[in-house]
Amino acid sequence: MKRFRPWPQSLAGQLIALLLIALVVAQVLTLWLFAGERRVALVELARNTIVSRTVSLVRLVEDATEAQRPEMLRAISSRFLWFWIDETPALDSTGGGNTDRRIAGMMSEELGRERDIRVDVSPRPPLREAPSRWRIDVGDHDDDDVSRAKGSRQHGHDRWRDAPVSLTLAVSLSDGRWLNGTSRFRVPRNTLLPVLVAVALMAAAIIAIIALTVRRLTRPLRELAAAADRLGRGEDVEPLAETGPSEVRGTIHAFNVMQDRLTRFVRDRTRMLGAISHDLRTPITSLRIRAEFIDDEENREKVIETLDEMQGMVEATLAFARDEASREDAARTDLGGFIDAIAEDYRDMGRPVAFDPPTARIVVSCRPLSLKRALRNLIDNAVRYGGTAELSLQADAGAVRIAVSDHGPGIPEDRLKDVFEPFVRIEESRSEETGGIGLGLSIARSIVHAHGGTLDLANRPQGGLEARITLPADRPAPA
Repeated sequence: MKRFRPWPQSLAGQLIALLLIALVVAQVLTLWLFAGERRVALVELARNTIVSRTVSLVRLVEDATEAQRPEMLRAISSRFLWFWIDETPALDSTGGGNTDRRIAGMMSEELGRERDIRVDVSPRPPLREAPSRWRIDVGDHDDDDVSRAKGSRQHGHDRWRDAPVSLTLAVSLSDGRWLNGTSRFRVPRNTLLPVLVAVALMAAAIIAIIALTVRRLTRPLRELAAAADRLGRGEDVEPLAETGPSEVRGTIHAFNVMQDRLTRFVRDRTRMLGAISHDLRTPITSLRIRAEFIDDEENREKVIETLDEMQGMVEATLAFARDEASREDAARTDLGGFIDAIAEDYRDMGRPVAFDPPTARIVVSCRPLSLKRALRNLIDNAVRYGGTAELSLQADAGAVRIAVSDHGPGIPEDRLKDVFEPFVRIEESRSEETGGIGLGLSIARSIVHAHGGTLDLANRPQGGLEARITLPADRPAPA
């Protein structure tokens, strides 16, 4: 089961996540900084408008006749601001807030310090009931009519919940009466909807731009990773096109140079090894002919036996160099059927080789003939030293594992790595029938390494030796 990781692993995912976090933080801070300023600015605008209208109304009312006043009050009142004249003030005193005193001071500067001016700004209307004869019907208002706004606390409190700010004032007139006024204005609520819409649009733009840009910029890197994986498997890789940003082009150029040097180095060494092995065949053959003329039969047999052993080593080395020089093309292979066919060949020859194919197909890219040779070397060793060979195949995330087990004596722990060296044999008889040449494990490991895998040996707890081949699973091609 794939482990859940909250933080994205790809370059594009990490860039998108970081930019989205920065965007959300910036938007939240901006909303926090400017929302209060916006509210204050709108409240100040509404408040200054009410103050200026009240000052003008006081001057007009005092200059008007008693008959003109009702019409004048009705004309200047509106759905959200209304005035009436009463014998008593709408407020007992000015409110205790700084805003209340500041508004009262502004009106005193316009109307004179001798006037009694009372102001209260609060979320709830603190009005007292006015005499019915001074209630001015301004018309066209809803359930929040003038009488509710001026007197009834039970109804007024409920209605003013949706109009969180009210401004009530009372100004003394020259005839001893009071010009009372009240207003309601709704302070705009802070809503996250515009911010969420803006963040969503900007996030969509960021995701689209980053995804396309990073996909274009990292495509050469994905191709480089795929080429490096194929090179590690021993496949021939064409030089990559040097595209993308300068840093990526430099990396691809270094890879192309490295690949060319490694390929040339390996091929030169392989050709040299093959040439040396080929050239050794002639003097060995000459020595063998000369050995036939040795009179001492015992010495003659020993010399010929040694020369035959050397000839076998040379032939094995030459065959290995020839196989390496051929550079077999890789092909996608069903390992289950591939290994089962090898085991069946051994069973046809009467060799006890067992293999239980997995239920699911395991397909990897490999060089079939080379891998077959490596497996044959391991199976031959298992049958020679353990009497039987048991093969197994399994796959998990990122790797394919092949095991070749036997029931033989095993190998001392301190010699498990030594046996991979060329011409090293644990069996000291020097007989090819019992000990072989000493190149089998070395060749097998070279083949496995050429596939980008590993070959390890381990003694089994129940007895015997187990050779474990681990091959990398195929990577998806770059998109």
